[in-house]
Amino acid sequence: MSGSLVLLHLAGAVALLLFATRMVRTGVERAYGDVLRHRLRSILRNPLLAIAAGAALAISLQSATAVALIVGSFAGSGIVGGTAGLLAVLGADVGSSLVVKLLSFNLSLLVPLCLVVGTALFMSTERRNLLQLGRILIGVGLLILSLRLIGEASEPLRQSALLPVIINYLSGDPFTAFLLAAVMTWLFHSSVAAILLVTALAARGLVPVPLGLVLVLGANLGGGIIAAMLSRAATPKARTVPLGNLIMRGTGAIIALVALTLFAPPLDLLGSTPAAQLINGHIAFNLTLAMLGIPLAGFVHGLAEKIVAMGTKPDAAEEMAIAELSALNESALDIPSQALGNATREVVRVCETVEIMLQRIIELYQDADEDRIKALASLDDRVDRKHAAIKLYLAKATIRPMTEAEALRCQELIGACVKLEQVGDIIVRNMLVHVRKKLERGLDFTDEGWRELCAFHAAVLANARLAFNVLVSRDPDTARQIVQEKDRLRDLEKKSSQSHFARLREGTAKSVETSSIHLDTIRDLKQINSLLASMAYPVLEEQGLLRGSRLKAS
Repeated sequence: MSGSLVLLHLAGAVALLLFATRMVRTGVERAYGDVLRHRLRSILRNPLLAIAAGAALAISLQSATAVALIVGSFAGSGIVGGTAGLLAVLGADVGSSLVVKLLSFNLSLLVPLCLVVGTALFMSTERRNLLQLGRILIGVGLLILSLRLIGEASEPLRQSALLPVIINYLSGDPFTAFLLAAVMTWLFHSSVAAILLVTALAARGLVPVPLGLVLVLGANLGGGIIAAMLSRAATPKARTVPLGNLIMRGTGAIIALVALTLFAPPLDLLGSTPAAQLINGHIAFNLTLAMLGIPLAGFVHGLAEKIVAMGTKPDAAEEMAIAELSALNESALDIPSQALGNATREVVRVCETVEIMLQRIIELYQDADEDRIKALASLDDRVDRKHAAIKLYLAKATIRPMTEAEALRCQELIGACVKLEQVGDIIVRNMLVHVRKKLERGLDFTDEGWRELCAFHAAVLANARLAFNVLVSRDPDTARQIVQEKDRLRDLEKKSSQSHFARLREGTAKSVETSSIHLDTIRDLKQINSLLASMAYPVLEEQGLLRGSRLKAS
């Protein structure tokens, strides 16, 4: 086989590895992402638990980078402290190294099993969790298959005359090899994939162990760079955790590289085979960083804050944030099409504010404080101001002559604005009251009850985004989907209520204590969903797809 064909087969196997890793991560995030995030927030206050939680989440998502971005966003919104977040990310690096260890075993029997079961689930069900479970199983099967393909594709390299020259050069220049591995990991956007490739080549005798360890250290540096670069557009607080992780991993990797080069430690202690030595060295490196992180995380996070502050222009940023432009241009009122376009832009801004409120309210149920409660209430004041301004603007516009279509659109925008204002009121006047009650009484939901609330909230939030899209696109298929989802949520509410009452009958203490909060929250979310779903009615009525208050049969 020619060299170009060997590289083509190897590139294809690596591409499958990257795709499979992403497929598993996507399935886990879609099926269990909300539950994992809420669980993570509740246990990050204990240093050892933070490390363990980060490791568990990285194993679930098969990505320490994903964990770094999630925890960084928590730190940016004040949900967790930066030091605890950094410890969780260091734990995620340990979890990522354990994923590599797990995939190093002979799992060939799982390939057909995962592919068959996963495909059966993915093709035969519309239930969200089962669908994503099928995606996860397919991804695991393809991931294991890709490792076998890498081994097979790299076998002809044993006879390559060029490979020994490259290996000898890199072995004599560990710093270049270190940087090359970091760049390769950045290109892969996955340290797991990069290290699996190195270990697969080492298992075939193509990469010597000392060079392999250098490449593994470079991959660790590259893994830290990925999250730091992906978070560069986030808020300054959110950037400190990924940057702190990069400081820890980068410094640790460089120190380990120097030690490996100068002292030539006995590598046989790491394992009996080249692949085992590389994987165990990778685990030992990340475990050491996690343990060092317990006393050093505060200092490193403080250093990251100073670095971020040096590159931030707070005055300009605050000025940009305070500026609240209005699209309601009075000079456009004489041209109805332009006036309606301006009003639509402003209503979309109200939609964005309401979406933020809807996202943050469930976070307060899990972890609330008075400052964040007041911040959410202030968003409702913004909604009220814009609501009043839009209604006044459209009232002025209706004085001018309008076509029938323009008049209907004007009424549609006013109706949408009223419903958005009502949603904001429900969040602040009802749901924030539940948050305060839960906070003041120190109550906690049962695990099952919290999962039900999160699932119901996630469904309402997804429908809200569809409703906001319909307001602009006026797409009848999306409008129909929103109303159909309203019926599905009605069934979900009944199921949740039945489960809650079953827990009450069993005498579960947490269910008894939080019963009114649980049921009132479900009721409020259902009311919010009904208001948002009604924003789709004008589109359906225009298309003749409504009969009374119900959808016509398709």
